[in-house]
Amino acid sequence: MSDPASKPNGNAAAATNGNPGPVKSQLYNPNRQVYRPQSHYHRRGQRSHRNFCCCCCFWTILTLLAVALLAAIVGAALYVLYRPHRPEFSVTNLRIAKMNLTTSADSPSHLTTLFNLTLIAKNPNNHLVFFYDPFSVTVFSNSVPVGNGSVTAFTSDKNNQTSLRAVLSGSQDLDTDSLTSLRSGLKMKRGFPVEIQMDTKVKMKMDWLKSKKVGIRVTCDGIRGTVPSGKSPAVASVVDSECKVDLRIKIWKFSF
Repeated sequence: MSDPASKPNGNAAAATNGNPGPVKSQLYNPNRQVYRPQSHYHRRGQRSHRNFCCCCCFWTILTLLAVALLAAIVGAALYVLYRPHRPEFSVTNLRIAKMNLTTSADSPSHLTTLFNLTLIAKNPNNHLVFFYDPFSVTVFSNSVPVGNGSVTAFTSDKNNQTSLRAVLSGSQDLDTDSLTSLRSGLKMKRGFPVEIQMDTKVKMKMDWLKSKKVGIRVTCDGIRGTVPSGKSPAVASVVDSECKVDLRIKIWKFSF
């Protein structure tokens, strides 16, 4: 009787005899992308760069806000401490020595004028000094320029008044629109309207603070004039006159 364990296995015998067993086939797709895992170091580098940009933006905005807040606090403190006010101007006298309007059919209408102006510049500040450049002065009547002149440069000290004088004159031909507007004003019963406009630049000093030169325009209206008769000048009415000051103050500059 033979032992079953001593009988050789069929598969083992086949392998021993050199006949290989069945092999499974593997499919290969040349268009398939090879998976490459991303580097953790590269992701960390992008995240660090993004965080750095965010921090820079945050601190830049914070610094700008802090500077703006500090400037507002300094400006408020200066205003409370010094109480700065705009300069004040007023017309005290205006004499019309000449206001000749000639018309002719063969030539354009011609206007010749001569004015003597006196005004007061007042500085109501106790700590602020104004340094004025020369003024350019223009006289208008019913929006028509009828004369011009200048006022010399001067310094308006703290809490001080300065009297200013100017001679204004004009000689010009008038177009149709200017002639119509001027004649309309000359026919007014209360006198023809007069407006004075002055332009210059001014520098301000407040103790240890100095400003750059800024533009200033002074406009005085409410003046009523009459045409002089003979050689005597006519005195304009300045009772209702009022002067407005347009002053644009820029950033202050520290100086010691």
